[in-house]
Amino acid sequence: MLGKILLLPLLGPINGLMWIGEQIQERTNTEFDAQENLHKQLLSLQLEFDMGEVSEEEFDAQEEELLLKIQALELEEESLLNAESEEDEYYPVQSEFIDVSEEDELNQQQSIFVKEYESNENLVLSP
Repeated sequence: MLGKILLLPLLGPINGLMWIGEQIQERTNTEFDAQENLHKQLLSLQLEFDMGEVSEEEFDAQEEELLLKIQALELEEESLLNAESEEDEYYPVQSEFIDVSEEDELNQQQSIFVKEYESNENLVLSP
């Protein structure tokens, strides 16, 4: 118990990240399972229709309902992906590399500054 309390500042953030990862994994599995279950229901319905257990009207109604649910899940997933990509657009990543022409321009500006600094006779340095 004392060890857990002493290690809390070190292990707390790690445990927090692990919890967040588990929540994301659980959400992903739930969404995937929902879509997979709908596909299984659709396949089961098709088999029941082929075996003559379900009438054509009932098959059409249930098939349409299942297909609409599948489409809704796919649209929800797509909108979440779009929302994430829009968030990335607000915070663009800037490259750490500069172009060769920009480097030459920076070197020229630096050399001009150094020449102005060296040629300034009235420069007074204070402590």
